[in-house]
Amino acid sequence: MGDHLATASPRRAELLEAAYRYVLQHGLSAASLRPLAAAVGSSTRVLMYLFGSKDGLVRALLDRARADELAALQEVSRGTGGLAAGVEALWSWLSAEAHRPLLRLWVECYSRSLTDQDGPWADFARDSVRTWTDVLATCQSAQERMGPAAEADRTLALAVLRGALLDLLATSDVERLTAAVHRCTSSIPRAPHS
Repeated sequence: MGDHLATASPRRAELLEAAYRYVLQHGLSAASLRPLAAAVGSSTRVLMYLFGSKDGLVRALLDRARADELAALQEVSRGTGGLAAGVEALWSWLSAEAHRPLLRLWVECYSRSLTDQDGPWADFARDSVRTWTDVLATCQSAQERMGPAAEADRTLALAVLRGALLDLLATSDVERLTAAVHRCTSSIPRAPHS
């Protein structure tokens, strides 16, 4: 198939980046192929050749968004000194105005994955939960990670971050939500300083 040959193409990579910038601004669910192709300086025919289908393009965009999300989460959580500090560092990143386009796209993809179990959206939400809990595990000290409540602590932290993020995107009330996140992290035992 032609799209296997085109997978590593510089033109494919260039168009994927342009399409990614486009969906960060306009969303993915409502992106029609013709306006997207025009916006990225291409044609639907070229996009179909390079990505195999609209689903192939959507899948590539979801993978691209996940790579951005994971890189940011790992960078922010690196060396935070415990789960509470990790949650606070992640919230600081999540609440920054500059990251709203990526986070809106993430919410859109997460929601779509819950209702569309087939095609490129399948497993996006479940994979996101695993990605975030894995990142939160890296925030925990070896001692925290081994405790009986370790998984529950990560799950609670994720629920707080995800809920605060949804509220933030709806209200832009950073101050109120930051206070709520800090209140929740105050109940997480702090890792001892080495």
